[in-house]
Amino acid sequence: MELSITRPDDWHLHLRDGELLEAVVSHSSDHFGRAIVMPNLKPPITTTAAAMAYRNSILKALPENSDFTPLMTLYLTDTTSPNEIKLARESGVVFGVKLYPAGATTNSQDGVTDLFGKCLPVLEEMVQQNMPLLVHGEVTSPEIDIFDREKVFIDTVLIPLIQKLPHLKVVMEHITTMDAVNFVESCNEGSVAATVTPQHLVLNRNSIFQGGLQPHNYCLPVLKRETHRRAIVSAVTSGSKRFFLGTDSAPHERRRKESACGCAGIYNSPVALSVYAKVFEEAGALDKLEAFTSFNGPDFYGLPRNTSKIKLSKTPWEVPASFSFAFGDIVPMFAGETLDWLPTPI
Repeated sequence: MELSITRPDDWHLHLRDGELLEAVVSHSSDHFGRAIVMPNLKPPITTTAAAMAYRNSILKALPENSDFTPLMTLYLTDTTSPNEIKLARESGVVFGVKLYPAGATTNSQDGVTDLFGKCLPVLEEMVQQNMPLLVHGEVTSPEIDIFDREKVFIDTVLIPLIQKLPHLKVVMEHITTMDAVNFVESCNEGSVAATVTPQHLVLNRNSIFQGGLQPHNYCLPVLKRETHRRAIVSAVTSGSKRFFLGTDSAPHERRRKESACGCAGIYNSPVALSVYAKVFEEAGALDKLEAFTSFNGPDFYGLPRNTSKIKLSKTPWEVPASFSFAFGDIVPMFAGETLDWLPTPI
């Protein structure tokens, strides 16, 4: 069996910088036409000038003759100015602003501490500039159980935000719960959407602990109950335009994952399309795969769909146990396992 689909885009990607960027960028550029690149570097990408410089670094790291296009984002802070949003829109290279609640995930220590008190003028300018807010949807209060952080964020932040600024475009990144599915489906189509990762479609929280602690299945937002996983699968395979591909691929060196205080993040770029195809096949919805991978994202962002194609063949292939570089190893999702769908650029 073979499928030919419009070349997909990745609407949530971590490329890091330096040696790590050079190591991983080809795994995305081989399969995806464009990617929304996350700004949580050290220091974070908080200005348009920094975003343009980071974009140049990505372009230099790409394989020769690659036509992969990085779509840049700004890291929202308590001190971001409305003028910076104007500069971002005028630049033509910044396509979103990322909200990290302070302390929510990797390199989020500079994130927002008071969204409505300190960032409202910026959010209002984003409405004027039609600049989407990309949300890491978790509260970080220590009294809130880690498995409940997404639901509490929806109730205490997202719902009030949409009520206050109904014309703000919002992408709820890497949704993990039935609550997030219900929230997105309750909003106006075209104003609120969600990205969905491979891991949250095929793994549940048992995957972190089966056979011992599994550090390479640890990500944030953390994997949830099986009932939530099934709700997300049902949503993305339904044909709804509100959901689209965003891998949240997050590379870390093996030694940083397999340590006393392991990093959050799953490196899935090499296997993402294979996993998405598996999910849609098992749901009997392969006819809806192309819209999820290749149409819904650009349509929401107001960008043209890609014109090139990619082929998915029902050809079993073995995922490498790791990828080795001078600085160390990176272990991919499903390392050493066999996957059924093989993507090949046409």
